[in-house]
Amino acid sequence: MSVQLMAAKMAEVELKDVPNKELSAVSPVTPKADEKGLLNSECNASAPSPTSQATVKGDPSPVTSTPNPMKMPQASAMKRPDPQQNGGEAFVNRDGTVAEAPRMKKIQFADQKQEFNKRPTKIGRRSLSRSISQSSTDSYSSAASYTDSSDDETSPRDKQQKNSKGNGDFCIKNIKQADFGRREIEIAEQEMPALMALRKRAQGEKPLAGAKVVGCTHITAQTAVLMETLSALGAQCRWAACNIYSTQNEVAAALAEGGFSVFAWKGESEDDFWWCIDRCVNVEGWQPNMILDDGGDLTHWIYKKYPSMFKKIKGIVEESVTGVHRLYQLSKAGKLCVPAMNVNDSVTKQKFDNLYCCRESILDGLKRTTDVMFGGKQVVVCGYGEVGKGCCAALKAMGSIVYVTEIDPICALQACMDGFRLVKLNEVIRQVDIVITCTGNKNVVVRENLDRMKNGCIVCNMGHSNTEIDVASLRTPELTWERVRSQVDHVIWPDGKRIVLLAEGRLLNLSCSTVPTFVLSITATTQALALIELYNAPEGRYKQDVYLLPKKMDEYVASLHLPTFDAHLTELTDEQAKYLGLNKNGPFKPNYYRY
Repeated sequence: MSVQLMAAKMAEVELKDVPNKELSAVSPVTPKADEKGLLNSECNASAPSPTSQATVKGDPSPVTSTPNPMKMPQASAMKRPDPQQNGGEAFVNRDGTVAEAPRMKKIQFADQKQEFNKRPTKIGRRSLSRSISQSSTDSYSSAASYTDSSDDETSPRDKQQKNSKGNGDFCIKNIKQADFGRREIEIAEQEMPALMALRKRAQGEKPLAGAKVVGCTHITAQTAVLMETLSALGAQCRWAACNIYSTQNEVAAALAEGGFSVFAWKGESEDDFWWCIDRCVNVEGWQPNMILDDGGDLTHWIYKKYPSMFKKIKGIVEESVTGVHRLYQLSKAGKLCVPAMNVNDSVTKQKFDNLYCCRESILDGLKRTTDVMFGGKQVVVCGYGEVGKGCCAALKAMGSIVYVTEIDPICALQACMDGFRLVKLNEVIRQVDIVITCTGNKNVVVRENLDRMKNGCIVCNMGHSNTEIDVASLRTPELTWERVRSQVDHVIWPDGKRIVLLAEGRLLNLSCSTVPTFVLSITATTQALALIELYNAPEGRYKQDVYLLPKKMDEYVASLHLPTFDAHLTELTDEQAKYLGLNKNGPFKPNYYRY
């Protein structure tokens, strides 16, 4: 059999097992300009002479070839060992001729050799993996600070920091991050049109002149825009975080550099959390006269430690379900000694922050932490209020099979009419892939539920409080906690089953990702107007009770955001207004109307 026929048959058989990437003799990567000379010189030194010969067994005649070191072989060529070259490689071309592959030296730069030739120890490998996971998480999520992974472990409470003006009345992670934070704030301003418009319209009047506002909310770029707006309207502000994981360290630094007294950093302990609140409140020569709270922790602390302060406090503005519930409890017990504004149940907060915001941020938080694919996943959402509605709508749109638990028959009927199956948690707990709580209640998911979950089940909370999932019951000797990345833990049972717990049961979207700035503009504007209303209200307008924001203010907040969409409202004619019994300028709906 001739050499050509034999080679052709070999090619037909062997090409089936040869990966495509082995068809090339040299790397397809184009050398850099400054490496080109080095590469060419080494190729020339190792390449065979232009008249190199390769002898094929069975045919004494030499086969002459002139290979080009930087030329890719034809796609039809097959690479195989050449017995004449001690394990070298040769190519069998379409016509059966054999060509020797050029030999190339492996280029290795000095720093690469020094870096990667070391064999890491077992601990070293783990450290490298942890470092990569942590830094990638921190840089990917703007809810995490840019330098979280590189900062020293010294507690901010043990540091003495001052801003560029010599002021040290703050406690944050790192004042050097202020420039990064300022850029984040500037980005947020672009998506908060109503708050910026309010700042521009009212800063000449200074409606909050003399106000001393102590706040406890999530410290993010959006909150920074609110704080700077309150300051522009005449208020003095001192601020702490309402969540130990949601603070953006660079934003806190920018606020401290701007002269604000901020006491917060990402990853506070429980002790740090209360210490920061106390530092905001307990300061010589300064006493608050307004409270802006998110969750009720600040209000609770003042009631517990400094009850005499309420003699000078004009009002409380509360924005969360949990905090509002606490206020109503105080009011019912006759212990609420100042007026309070329930921002959470205002239309603009309920519909936009709770519904539309959570509809987007639930997916963002789950993706950033777990990289989960939603299509086909079975998910149970506990609670079908505005937050639950937003979560369910988003997950359904992504192809998930969604179950709902609910105690309220009206919300339950809404869930059924929206196409979700209403269940009790214990009916589906063994089969679901994701469990999401958003009720504002406590012990919604208890240890018994956690024990029955399937391996790999993701557990998270979209409510404000960390009481919905009984995380304390998981801190027992028989269970192992394994940190996967920032805000992601594996809780492992003795039989090897594990669940994925996000943010240790705290608020998922602000702990693990971010929320849309535009909807926070709506909430922040509502908060600012509520502060202005309570601070400037004449004596006797508001008693020691909990109030909803006037409907007119809700409509005003909405109208400030319409120009963003180039939206044009239709105006009532005099005849139409008379027919409906309305003022042409609103309010257009009674207080009992449900949007």
